[in-house]
Amino acid sequence: MRKYNFQQRFQRYFCHESVLYRRFEATIWLPLMKSPGRSSGIFLFIIFLLVGAFLSTRFFDGNGVGGNLASKPKLSSSHSYPQKNLDITIKPFKQIEIPLDCAPYNRTRTCSSNYPTTTFDLEENPNPSSAPTCPEYFRWIHEDLRPWALTGITRDMVERAKETANFRLVILKGRVYVEKYHKAFQTRDVFTLWGILQLLRRYPGKVPDLELMFDCVDWPVIKTMDYQGPNSTGPPPLFRYCGDDSTLDIVFPDWSFWGWPEINIKPWENLLKDLKEGNGRKRWMDREPYAYWKGNPAVAVTRQELIKCNVSATQDWNARVYAQDWSRESQQGYKQSDLGSQCMHRYKIYIEGSAWSVSEKYILACDSVTLLVKPHYYDFFTRGLMPVHHYWPVRDDDKCKSIKFAVDWGNSHKQKAQGIGKAASEFIQEDLKMEYVYDYMFHLLNEYAKLLTFKPIRPRNAVELCAETMACPAQGLQKKFFMESMVKGPTYSSPCTMPPPYDPPSLHAFLKRKENSIKRVELWEKNFWENKTKQT
Repeated sequence: MRKYNFQQRFQRYFCHESVLYRRFEATIWLPLMKSPGRSSGIFLFIIFLLVGAFLSTRFFDGNGVGGNLASKPKLSSSHSYPQKNLDITIKPFKQIEIPLDCAPYNRTRTCSSNYPTTTFDLEENPNPSSAPTCPEYFRWIHEDLRPWALTGITRDMVERAKETANFRLVILKGRVYVEKYHKAFQTRDVFTLWGILQLLRRYPGKVPDLELMFDCVDWPVIKTMDYQGPNSTGPPPLFRYCGDDSTLDIVFPDWSFWGWPEINIKPWENLLKDLKEGNGRKRWMDREPYAYWKGNPAVAVTRQELIKCNVSATQDWNARVYAQDWSRESQQGYKQSDLGSQCMHRYKIYIEGSAWSVSEKYILACDSVTLLVKPHYYDFFTRGLMPVHHYWPVRDDDKCKSIKFAVDWGNSHKQKAQGIGKAASEFIQEDLKMEYVYDYMFHLLNEYAKLLTFKPIRPRNAVELCAETMACPAQGLQKKFFMESMVKGPTYSSPCTMPPPYDPPSLHAFLKRKENSIKRVELWEKNFWENKTKQT
């Protein structure tokens, strides 16, 4: 706190340079300054005047003579004692934590009734409008839900999505209920549900009541063509991890953000730190001047074609490609699959597997130029990426030549290539940090819930889920990843502010810009190989 300055305070109350103040200064203040021996009595007299002046201003403030002394001044009004000049000590908010309490759960096998169901608004965050605007890719939430914008979502639509769903999720007054239909591959459903529980711990009371179907299989199944025409029914809303241009499945963050124990990939928040540290181990200019890929080629023909681009005794396509044997890697303790140690090449290849692959975010985070083999699928954030800015597009029908051209171009334009790699890693570190993953989930579920035309109910066969039901009986890596990714308690910050939906012209312009960027690279590549042929 600053020392109380009597002279400044009296200036404020006695109209600063007015005759009244100068007379007071001459008769009271100056003698006091000149005669320290008389200071005690005069000091008490000053205190008396100060209190009287303060009460007088409170009495006459705002309401004129006879104003209501009991009324409090409005903070927004103008006063003779501006609030900005007052010293107010604001104590930091104490973070509320919701501990994992396994002892009562082990006795009752039920979720605690003490979970918070309300969150903090005005008192803890007096200016919600100060929340940052969400990244641009959040605008695709509006596009994914557009098929139901006019009709809403009926219970019949939701029930028809059950055909391929792994589970039904119901949220009622902040509590989670799940009805399972089919076991998902590995622990995809488990970690997806764990992520939703963490969302509710982060924003208790803010996620509305809702009911949805979730499919954990890779391939989108709600075909657009099946729901066109005047007599067609409304499409069933089905959530999953990826989509494509011919389907209407609603994309949602994948399970690996909370960990993938089957292949020892840790939760995203900690992995992001590892990747950032890995980027700093070797400068881009000092990295191997080749394109690197390591993965399982058995899951797709397109990956088997990529293996043929590896260096051989007769040909070097500037690619260094390695097959990953996950069974052997598991037996050897995952020593050769640490993602933070795989940022040693100037270029890294992303190629889809049986569908979209979770590896895309790990590759983009590496500071290396991502050579992105033309994808068929998208997930929730990749539609925000721009060719030649965040990645270099690679043809899928002539991969080896396309990769060689990309590496040759990058090695001849090192500064530009390095900039592409940096833009991608900054996008991942900033626009895909865990806070935004939760905010994407939050906004998607909120916008979805607004479209429901029925009241969600708890299904007869549904079980309640909470952190205890999932984490207390868990073991091994699954338990470890649960604990690492568990949200400790409610956040004091508001979710980011949703950007507006695209209007048709702006969406067309955005897609056209991406298309033109890819065509430009393909033209460069075509000219490169034509000149190469002429030289030989």
